[in-house]
Amino acid sequence: MDETTDIVFERCGHAGIITLNRPKALNAVTHAMVRALAAQLDAWDRDAAVTRVILRAAGERAFSAGGDIRALYELGTAGRYDEALAFWRDEYILNAAIRNYRKPYVSLIDGIVMGGGVGISVNGAFRVAGDRFQFAMPEVGIGFFPDVGGTFILPRMPGELGTWCGLTGDRIKAADAMASHIATHRVASAQFAELTEALSGSAPVEAVLSAFVVRPEPQQLPRGAIDRLFIGTRVEDVLAALDAAAQGGEDAEFAHATAANIRTKSPTSLKVALAQIRHGKAWSFAQCMRAEFRIVSRIVEGHDFYEGVRAVIVDKDNAPRWRPEALAAVSDAEVERHFAPVAKELPL
Repeated sequence: MDETTDIVFERCGHAGIITLNRPKALNAVTHAMVRALAAQLDAWDRDAAVTRVILRAAGERAFSAGGDIRALYELGTAGRYDEALAFWRDEYILNAAIRNYRKPYVSLIDGIVMGGGVGISVNGAFRVAGDRFQFAMPEVGIGFFPDVGGTFILPRMPGELGTWCGLTGDRIKAADAMASHIATHRVASAQFAELTEALSGSAPVEAVLSAFVVRPEPQQLPRGAIDRLFIGTRVEDVLAALDAAAQGGEDAEFAHATAANIRTKSPTSLKVALAQIRHGKAWSFAQCMRAEFRIVSRIVEGHDFYEGVRAVIVDKDNAPRWRPEALAAVSDAEVERHFAPVAKELPL
């Protein structure tokens, strides 16, 4: 066993097992964890005795609530942009390595999975949702954007679910995990230990997972309303559709609450996120990750990310002062500027 404070690697039979080990910090992913995981995956890729990789997390509150946002906030507010970008560069390269990993990569997701946690789990081939599964990409609420592969993942969700996820930051729970394509299998949390043991054997991964699946619960999300109201190509169009639906009808309550929620987010982040989702549908994963590194290279020197983290995580007053404050003040040219090439592109 190779162990650090925050992440644990071990061999069990035919499996390489990774355990996120920061339960008190909701298993937030640090730069050191990214580097350690990348190195270990490379070693297991070259080890013929390891035929599959299993990712799990310690604690019951969260699988992984994201990246180490406070550390990135502190680097950026100190003007140490290159150091912050080094984290995102390494993280995005790791996300691509997981997406393209040659051996079965199984994520056992029980609890909240957001941000950086999504990058190291949902990009894997097999995603197992436990009873406490909750997926969200809430980055627009802190002046950021749905990264770690969100540009690829969100537009490939059925209908307009990805658009809804990206613009609202709302959560998908276990009942909708498979229908949303975020999870590939639904397994009872009480069976996770037994499943891990079974996956450590030599039987094919898909056969083992199939033996543990349970019947998914009835879906909870208002799919019809989401698909109809989030089809717009501009954030203003989405809000107009929601406002109209809020005037009456079966979707009125959902539309009213959703529009109010979206209006609390960073206008720049909302427009960038929608552009990601619309562009990403036609892009390869590598193109998506290069675009995300271009976006973060602009975000890191801007205002809204630091203001959002201040309001939500540092001061916790939940009263961010976005710049600009209005959607109308964010031009198409400003949005597309985030996607323009940078001097140091992501090396994929």
